[in-house]
Amino acid sequence: MEIAKASIVRSDAGRDKGKLFVVLAVEGEYLLLADGKGRKVESPKRKKRRHVEFVAADDSRLSDKIKSEEKITNSELRRTLAVYRGEVHPDQEG
Repeated sequence: MEIAKASIVRSDAGRDKGKLFVVLAVEGEYLLLADGKGRKVESPKRKKRRHVEFVAADDSRLSDKIKSEEKITNSELRRTLAVYRGEVHPDQEG
């Protein structure tokens, strides 16, 4: 699958290897990545496309906000990535 804006990716190289990120922008062969904790929306990580692995195409409200270039918060990023890590189960209450 092609990596595009709002995709969820996993880093395959560097000191952040294994971490999940949301793609905020695509600049040629580079991606701008943020996770809301170590890499905030205000200062995204610039990483080459070949150094990340596609995980999922997010289709949540956050994805729509990123694609329409609305302001997003770090907590929204953390919440979305937690679902993909399995830390939060949206189908359970509480």
